[in-house]
Amino acid sequence: MTDAEYDAVVYDLDGTLVELQVDWAQVARDVITVYADAGIDAHGEGLWELMGNADEHGIGTAVEETISRHERRGAERSRRLPLADEVLTQRAHVGVCSLNCKAACRIALEAHGLADGVDAVVGRDTVATHKPDPKPLLATLRMLDVAPSNAIFIGDSPRDEETARRAGVAFRYVA
Repeated sequence: MTDAEYDAVVYDLDGTLVELQVDWAQVARDVITVYADAGIDAHGEGLWELMGNADEHGIGTAVEETISRHERRGAERSRRLPLADEVLTQRAHVGVCSLNCKAACRIALEAHGLADGVDAVVGRDTVATHKPDPKPLLATLRMLDVAPSNAIFIGDSPRDEETARRAGVAFRYVA
């Protein structure tokens, strides 16, 4: 099937439609500082592991705010990628399902004139889980009122591909 034969096209954001200008190493250092301020040694852990463990240490909100602040700034300075041109010409319903926070998604979509072409946005903070769990993609499709079998998810990573597989949604990599 081609993308035009689906009732919904859902895109990942960063690396697919735009490239957020985020220094992820700095984000990790800032999150480690949040841990340190709480008296927890987090050196040697990866950013997503730190994010995943933050709630059990009672610092989930502070960690999320730290990451989201960087993402929002990165969205303001983001670079539009070629696939973004598809968004405004899609005949199908359009959604965005991202591992970035919802506010960063909205900022990037607005900054690049894409917001009017997107019917639903689900970020990391929209549902209780994040990709590759299928719930964020399925939540996007519920907002669009489209069954998984009638949708395609377009992304740039194996995590996106795994999300689509788990959700029962067709997938293609961004060219």
